Amino acid sequence: MYRRNRIAALFAVLTLLVAACGPGEETPGASPADPGATATPAQPGNGDPQEVCAADEFGCAEYGDGEPIRIGTALVITTADADLGLDSQYGAQVAAQMRGEVLGHEIELDNQDDQCSAEGGTTAARALVSDPSIVAIIGTSCSSAGVPAAEIASDAGVVMISPSNTAPSLTAPDTHQPFYARTAHNDTIQGAAMAEFACTVLNIDSAATVHDGSPYAEQLQQVFADEFQSQCGGTITAQEAVSPQDTDMRPVLTTIAAGSPDLIYYPIFTAGGALMTQQARQTTGLEDVLLAGADGMQSPTFLNAAGAAAEGIYASGPDLEFAGSFYSEEFLPAYADISGTDAPLSVFHAHAFDAMNIILDAIEKVAIQGDDGRLYIPRTALRDAVLATSGHAGITGTLTCNETGDCADPAISVNEVKNGQFVRIWPEG
Repeated sequence: MYRRNRIAALFAVLTLLVAACGPGEETPGASPADPGATATPAQPGNGDPQEVCAADEFGCAEYGDGEPIRIGTALVITTADADLGLDSQYGAQVAAQMRGEVLGHEIELDNQDDQCSAEGGTTAARALVSDPSIVAIIGTSCSSAGVPAAEIASDAGVVMISPSNTAPSLTAPDTHQPFYARTAHNDTIQGAAMAEFACTVLNIDSAATVHDGSPYAEQLQQVFADEFQSQCGGTITAQEAVSPQDTDMRPVLTTIAAGSPDLIYYPIFTAGGALMTQQARQTTGLEDVLLAGADGMQSPTFLNAAGAAAEGIYASGPDLEFAGSFYSEEFLPAYADISGTDAPLSVFHAHAFDAMNIILDAIEKVAIQGDDGRLYIPRTALRDAVLATSGHAGITGTLTCNETGDCADPAISVNEVKNGQFVRIWPEG
């Protein structure tokens, strides 16, 4: 698998990903191959809850006897990109269901829609932070929603962990919001991996890129372009942009065709990706060009929308060949029961499962049981416990957070559409 230690040699910026932010304990009774094992709850935090909450800049989330601990989700659950968000929502629900309760309290989710947009992220985050019973947020799905949502959550002192935001800027030191973290990979890794695949497997000399103006797409295509040039001396013939609302991609494709690239890399989303794929197949001069997208397009909705034109397209994204039997024997059946689907809708469900468990573990470490029977969760202490996560045994690997919220144990693979399905083809083994 294309992991962090292989990529660090490629560029210095990845040192950000390996700077752990403090010691922690691995979840008792669990291992990377058995992330669903029931942990022995940590002893709740100590101290007088009234004093602790008064000393915390953001106070405490409080729950009376019998009241559920409430966690919000801010994920894209409508629009053409709903597969992406629903996939993560189901993963979070599986984690909550398997955990059952935390310190004697059931877990309740408040599911908001980030609509894969800045406006949607703003609305969802404001709705959640305005509710004092929400102790944490799983979200957002899209980096465009994550930028404003991370700021809103941080201003309110509500910790937020994203299962699928991958834009490098979200965890860059100069732009990181203090209550934000993610279990998804950083696209400095995905862009480099896709460049290696293009250089060493496809053996191409030139490529063009297209983005849709979103932080995810714009930053990922730029990492790919930079790495394609530095890794194999390749030529970037064009870097074009479309709008998420565009339906006619032919002007951009005609411009790209003039440069005769071997590959077009367009890490955009479902609707635009399907149109780009169909219209590229119909554009003069692009008859033999290779087409590639990324994780934002890996869904049944994309395959249905693109139809036969999707055959042979490549897509980079998180590697779903997880260690151990827990994923296939326990997680996937539970996911199917909750979702009503035969297979996962997208590729970040396991990352959402891990994000939920990191939050629940942190709650167990910092919550205080008051003499009045109420449970108090200090918000800053909860954020600190999340960012101090070290050696967490998850589905996606062994997760350790750094000081700017990158928690992933990242592995990237490339899939190819064969007979109407995404099939993993790289790395081998």
